[in-house]
Amino acid sequence: MSLVLLVVIYVAFVGLGIPDSLFGAAWPAMHPDLDVPVSWGSLVTMITCCGTIVSSLSSAALIGRFGTGRVTAVSTALTAAALAGFAVAPSFVWLCLLAIPLGLGAGAIDTALNNYVALHYRATHMNFLHCAYGVGITVSPFLMSLALSGGTWRDGYLEAAAVQAAIMAATIAILPLWSRVGHETGANEGPDEPEVRAMSPLALVRRRDVRLACLVFLASVAIEGVCNTWGSSYLVNARGMGAGEAAGMVTVYYVGVTAGRFLSGVLANRLSSKQLVGLGQAITFAAVLVLLAPLPLAAATVGLFLVGFGNSPLYPNMLHLTPRLFGRDLSQAVIGVQMAASYVGALTLPPLFGVVAERVGFWVFPVALFVLSAVVLAAFLGLMVLKGWKPQRG
Repeated sequence: MSLVLLVVIYVAFVGLGIPDSLFGAAWPAMHPDLDVPVSWGSLVTMITCCGTIVSSLSSAALIGRFGTGRVTAVSTALTAAALAGFAVAPSFVWLCLLAIPLGLGAGAIDTALNNYVALHYRATHMNFLHCAYGVGITVSPFLMSLALSGGTWRDGYLEAAAVQAAIMAATIAILPLWSRVGHETGANEGPDEPEVRAMSPLALVRRRDVRLACLVFLASVAIEGVCNTWGSSYLVNARGMGAGEAAGMVTVYYVGVTAGRFLSGVLANRLSSKQLVGLGQAITFAAVLVLLAPLPLAAATVGLFLVGFGNSPLYPNMLHLTPRLFGRDLSQAVIGVQMAASYVGALTLPPLFGVVAERVGFWVFPVALFVLSAVVLAAFLGLMVLKGWKPQRG
């Protein structure tokens, strides 16, 4: 039964990744069909992101009252309904309205399952969980391209909604398992279901250790957002690559993310989560230096792959460390705040970079990645020093 539950959790994370890259792949076909400017797509993504922030901050209270299983099932239903709504939306206003349940559902799934796996399973499963997310965001643009080749973007959204509906059915079917399955011994200390400690997000962010952890997440996710949103523009405007070829290179970045999390899951049986984060950041710094150096154009593609590869272990391993850094009773609340910080980074820093790059040029792309990487490393080391903590394996 424990294996069935874990498999469904993995599948739910594949489904979580699908909407995240689906909109960007579909928007070039969507905006002329809906007769709106291309720039309006940012409004939909911002509303979605705000929804995820709200649900992340309220996740501890919701899960404490209803349980992880129910919150996951209802949230998956919200995302499935929202995707189906996108497929039949008659106007841009409807997309904005549907972005609200899409964001609320995604944020709740993300926070609930991350905390559950951090509490009950070893670090290797947390890494493989986020590898599953990487599969979702990598496959999604490909599925949309297939839909567009023989139909419309609405067909792509209907297919995504069908996938989410199947995942919703699976999460409903396993509801009885959440309270019955056994969990891995040694994943964390203490009982399987710790009593959730009530603490408001505002009270949490007054703590220096929580602020440092949030800064790690904010800057790390900003790296992902800048690469995802502006990687192609950098290759075209600063390196002279063709637009079609550059668009395909963003997929290389996501392949790096997925490969990094898979390898991190394998290595988690030998290295601690702290070591995996440090090793990943070393690779990220090397990748940024590759992008900064006056090397041939092919090296820029390698650099993007390595940025994704190196940065990818941080998110799952920091989440897995949360119960051990802040306590099992407080982990749900802290993870909610950390993930809200992640969404703030995704919401604000990529658009800010776009404004800067428009004024000074896209040559600043690797410089921005270098600064963000330095912030991640400084905040992580500061958190470790503040805690005076040396994690054991796992």
